[in-house]
Amino acid sequence: MAGIRLQPDDSDVSQQSRAVPVSAADLLSDDDRSVAADSWSIKSEYGSTLDDDQRHADAAEALSNANLPPPSDYSSDKDEPDSEAVTSMLGFQSYWDSAYSDELTNFREHGHAGEVWFGADVMEVVASWTKGLCIDISQGRIPNDVDDVKADASELGDKFFSSWNVLDIGTGNGLLLQELAKQGFSNLTGTDYSESAINLAQSLANRDGFSNIKFLVDDVLETKLEQEFQLVMDKGTLDAIGLHPDGPVKRMMYWDSVSRLVAPGGILVITSCNSTKDELVQEVESFNRRKIADAPELEESCRESPFEYVSHVRTYPTFMFGGSVGSRVATVAFLRK
Repeated sequence: MAGIRLQPDDSDVSQQSRAVPVSAADLLSDDDRSVAADSWSIKSEYGSTLDDDQRHADAAEALSNANLPPPSDYSSDKDEPDSEAVTSMLGFQSYWDSAYSDELTNFREHGHAGEVWFGADVMEVVASWTKGLCIDISQGRIPNDVDDVKADASELGDKFFSSWNVLDIGTGNGLLLQELAKQGFSNLTGTDYSESAINLAQSLANRDGFSNIKFLVDDVLETKLEQEFQLVMDKGTLDAIGLHPDGPVKRMMYWDSVSRLVAPGGILVITSCNSTKDELVQEVESFNRRKIADAPELEESCRESPFEYVSHVRTYPTFMFGGSVGSRVATVAFLRK
């Protein structure tokens, strides 16, 4: 799974440059909808379908009981509120299987890497900024909401970054992991629910000299990974999950799963073009409140929010509209407590 394709820059910045998904109802035939629905079923080929169905039901019940607005309803720095939750064919696994199958064929025939989702510049910024953030946090420097990440890796050896185990969920073609490898990280794993994406990512990594990167077929919503990671990356995966017709429920499942993948003291970095920094922070705060409410047996002093907002990238181009400042992309980091 990868991020949502951004439109080329336009000189007219009065329009917010968010990805505008196409309605699945407009683009999918009845047969396509059936295939897509089957692909996005919560059933797992590895585990009990009853258990997975129950997880889906539990998440739906929690969403109903929480009485919280969906992420699209939060106030933020968007130029205008969403009129309703928008779904898209990009929320279905069948779309990504087809897209990456085509890109894999194109790579084998012509050697092309395919789409660089969010653009190469954004990917490089995410990798270098994340490296600095890891240095700051490991040395006890937590950036506040005013200071940007400022770290000097000149005094650190290669062993510092090799000790970080990194997971990229919804890795797509795996190019973000290649950028992180260039920054010095070496214990790298990428997962995606599309086998075609994993085959493409592995092929590109082997060609480009990054054969040490591990790639696995795995769905973050029902992950089979039992390991915890010090750094978890998400570039567009939460975006795509939110575009499924059951997006609000699946996003809650996403946070439950990710909270188990990020090790205590570890970092989660999310890059999105469908959610602003404020929306992501508010979504995390909603998850934190839900997790605390789910543990009434604990003393109040022992209840702790799973995630804490740390920082966000401030170097992306911004524009002002209606008195608010906006950006085409948001990269936000959270600390697992």
